Amino acid sequence: MKISVKVPATSANLGPGFDCMGMALPIYNTITLEETVLPGTGVEINAINDEENVENLIAEQAPMDENSLIYKAVELLYNSIGQTPSELKITVQTGIPIARGLGSSASVIVGGLLAANELLGHPADEQAILSLATELEGHPDNVTPAIVGGLVLSSLEDDGRVVYTKLNWPEEWCISVCVPDYELSTDIARSVLPKEVPMADAVFNLKHLGMFIQAVNNRDPELMKLALKDRLHQPYRMKFVTGLDRIVENLKHEENVLGCVLSGAGSAVIIFSLKNDIERIKSVVKETWAEMNVKVNVMTLPVEQQGAYIIAD
Repeated sequence: MKISVKVPATSANLGPGFDCMGMALPIYNTITLEETVLPGTGVEINAINDEENVENLIAEQAPMDENSLIYKAVELLYNSIGQTPSELKITVQTGIPIARGLGSSASVIVGGLLAANELLGHPADEQAILSLATELEGHPDNVTPAIVGGLVLSSLEDDGRVVYTKLNWPEEWCISVCVPDYELSTDIARSVLPKEVPMADAVFNLKHLGMFIQAVNNRDPELMKLALKDRLHQPYRMKFVTGLDRIVENLKHEENVLGCVLSGAGSAVIIFSLKNDIERIKSVVKETWAEMNVKVNVMTLPVEQQGAYIIAD
């Protein structure tokens, strides 16, 4: 039996929503699990992508053996019902850029869990999948929108449940995903964060997350311009994202730009704007990074409202 799962990319944090806010984006990884019939063949993991040397890059980020994140996800689901995976062929068809803050690790976790769940006859419901995915990822901000789609506020509760609510992103607000040609390891980006933060910074983010939610619900662009500020992670990570400070400076006088934030831990950057200035924004971003010899791919995308799903053979 062979099962394939298509999983969207995700962008987490989105300014003030550190570790609790994320949105799904229409860039995809496809995870395929196939039960092999030959006993003793063990687990085989392959990566497929048209980009040159992508297999080496993927292997560096996620080992292609039982130590890989995707295998750990499959194993976790099997173990949750008292079973152990045996002969499996796992294929990762990658479309989500790696080490850019676009949820590539969350996608393989979610894809592995959902494919294994399908193979096993659906022993786990949505809540169980959310909890298992969060256990592996460490926080629910990426895995939740990857599973349920949309713009999502989520929380890992003390009892292990993941509670989430969806927000309706205004269609007239554009999302420009700017992916530079350099990586930023999530481990490195997280290692620079302080273990404790000043009370004033915590309160600052609480206020701005409230503004973010209200701005989205009321489709209020002026409030959104105020909301997209953060003191919990971006100030510490800025030094790792070459040119981000210049991009923010060069865009701050553009009337239709709502804000510029790191996508997850970076290195990708998300720019929120009104629809009539997209080409100007792309030009500013490309020219700014070009001055620093950084190439960038800018994609203006909608929120992906559908989460991961099974692909019929």
